[in-house]
Amino acid sequence: MGIGLGVVLLLIGLILAFDVVRIDAVNDVIDTNTLGWIFIVVGALAIVLALVMNAQRSRTTTRVEERRLDDRRY
Repeated sequence: MGIGLGVVLLLIGLILAFDVVRIDAVNDVIDTNTLGWIFIVVGALAIVLALVMNAQRSRTTTRVEERRLDDRRY
């Protein structure tokens, strides 16, 4: 989920930063170029953090100890 969210934020940021879509109603209130760069940074950070978390999860090892009781009576 983290990688997908990072990719979505990255794409939205690229669209806003490079003026692919112009939203005139929002341009008067918010600078879409700056908002786009913020989304790019947050998206890249989300991707990096998701990859680091997955790497840590795969490095952990679990140890299973199996004990069998012999119930044979002589």
